[in-house]
Amino acid sequence: MKVLHVVNNLNPRLGGSVEAARLMASGMAERGAQVEVLSLAEPQRTWLDHWPVPVHGLGSTHTSYLYTPRLGAWLGENASRFDAVIVHGIWRYASAGVARVLRTHTTPFYLYIHGMLDPWFASAYFWKHRKKVLFWKALEHRSLRDARAVLFTSQDEMELAEKNFRPYRCRGKIIALGAAPPPGDPRKQREAFAQRYPETAGSRVILSLGRIHRKKGCDLLIQAFADIARGDPRLRLVLAGADDEAWKPALIRLSQQAGVDNRITWTGHLEGDVKWGAFHAAEVFALPSHSENYGISVVEALSCGLPVLISDKVNIWREIVDDGAGLAAADDLPGTVATLREWLGLDPTEFQVMRNRAHHCFHQRFELRGCAQRLLDFLMAEAILPSAS
Repeated sequence: MKVLHVVNNLNPRLGGSVEAARLMASGMAERGAQVEVLSLAEPQRTWLDHWPVPVHGLGSTHTSYLYTPRLGAWLGENASRFDAVIVHGIWRYASAGVARVLRTHTTPFYLYIHGMLDPWFASAYFWKHRKKVLFWKALEHRSLRDARAVLFTSQDEMELAEKNFRPYRCRGKIIALGAAPPPGDPRKQREAFAQRYPETAGSRVILSLGRIHRKKGCDLLIQAFADIARGDPRLRLVLAGADDEAWKPALIRLSQQAGVDNRITWTGHLEGDVKWGAFHAAEVFALPSHSENYGISVVEALSCGLPVLISDKVNIWREIVDDGAGLAAADDLPGTVATLREWLGLDPTEFQVMRNRAHHCFHQRFELRGCAQRLLDFLMAEAILPSAS
């Protein structure tokens, strides 16, 4: 099967849909599919090192919408080479542009939402949401309507997506995203992390890895850490990720006011062995997010046998709790404190059981090869029965 993945931008620092597209494209190629990637924005050379499949860049784009007139011409010449086109994300030109070109084409397109219809954004960014309402009515709703199927990563994400915009019509399908098992040598990776951040050596590390973004609940985690830190001087919080919103200075002031600024390590964006070393050096992973359709870093933590402490706004929380691979609570301060305290209350045997269950949860539900194969099976069934609904 020949599959084209379409993304707006390949910048790895954007995380989210970019990393999801990379993983799924890689996983499908490993399962025998012929996979190519089309990026609206021209990728930097160094970004291509992360993509083991052919990548096509369309050059410069216009405005933050990433409009490019070259998309239509490229698809017109190449769409017939593919059995399916998968678009990653909405609110940029890729979704509307692909829908416009392929609306009457024999090659079907599928749309991965990646949590971009979560109602949290409406309350957190009121004026931006009002603009989206107008854009949705004028154009974007057609992208979902005309897609052969709209792909969601969980039942929660699919149900939340229905609550925000009207008109809303699509054929939804749940296809979980996956992550590859951790690469490399864990011992060397731990050493690489400890060498770069020597203050973490000998500590009980609570790791939060993702963007420093308001939706991630970083402020909740700092305040909750301050609540429990006095009980064990070995506890250290590691906040890893790019500061998208220049929020870090305010968070540092918050940690100073709480008296824990000297027990927090800020790493910025991590990659390679140092990133995996952070997972292996940690005792637990924490993400009290206000909105998370999937959470690739959560799944990467599970792949390392790292129990996760998450909010019930991370849309895979039910699967994790059902498998005993972590703890979940409300995305507020009491909920965040509660998961940290419950973790601290586990005896060594209980904690080792949770570690084992984290490994099991990953391999049963989120391992990349299985997820990629399920997506391929779905697409191949669609090719045989194109009118399936």
